[in-house]
Amino acid sequence: MIEDNGKPDSVVPAAREILVPDLPDECHGFLMGSRYCETDRLSRIAWDLFGKTPPGWGRVQAIGDFVHRHIRFDYMQARSTRTAFEAFHERVGVCRGFAHLAVAFCRCLNIPARYVNGHLGDIGVPVVEPMDFSAWIEVFLADKWHTFDPRNNMPRIGRIVVARGRDAADVPRINSFGPHVLKNFRVWTYEVQAAV
Repeated sequence: MIEDNGKPDSVVPAAREILVPDLPDECHGFLMGSRYCETDRLSRIAWDLFGKTPPGWGRVQAIGDFVHRHIRFDYMQARSTRTAFEAFHERVGVCRGFAHLAVAFCRCLNIPARYVNGHLGDIGVPVVEPMDFSAWIEVFLADKWHTFDPRNNMPRIGRIVVARGRDAADVPRINSFGPHVLKNFRVWTYEVQAAV
């Protein structure tokens, strides 16, 4: 059983970008391209789209807004090998593709970004689809990591982080050593009133 504080993701419009030489050492690995986030192939696109957007929270939100509008969510089109570059051109995918594209765009603009997988319930939003495991991103602005979710593109309640990494290759939902069959799994989230 995991408990959450019940607060939505924080929104900090004044959070500013940090110049690369001033970033904490822990952030440097999250500026580089990775298996699913090909910064070399997306850099020119990122600068063309967002280079004139004022740096800081607003730039990251502009990236999230673009990715949210650009990619069509479709479980039936999911592909475990789809990269950020492919998601940009194919314009379809699942939360993983949304996250990879947003991470890659941020890194292209020298904003540290990391991939997060976890569980996202349906607390605080109209139930339009079942709660599920999900992927989102965290971006380093000002002095800490902030949550952004280009798939849902709104603050949510009850994110349960399972793992963080450069992309899904670092933190896959499962690692299998030999054949396996997933027979079933279930995760529930409930909103409960705090004890007085």
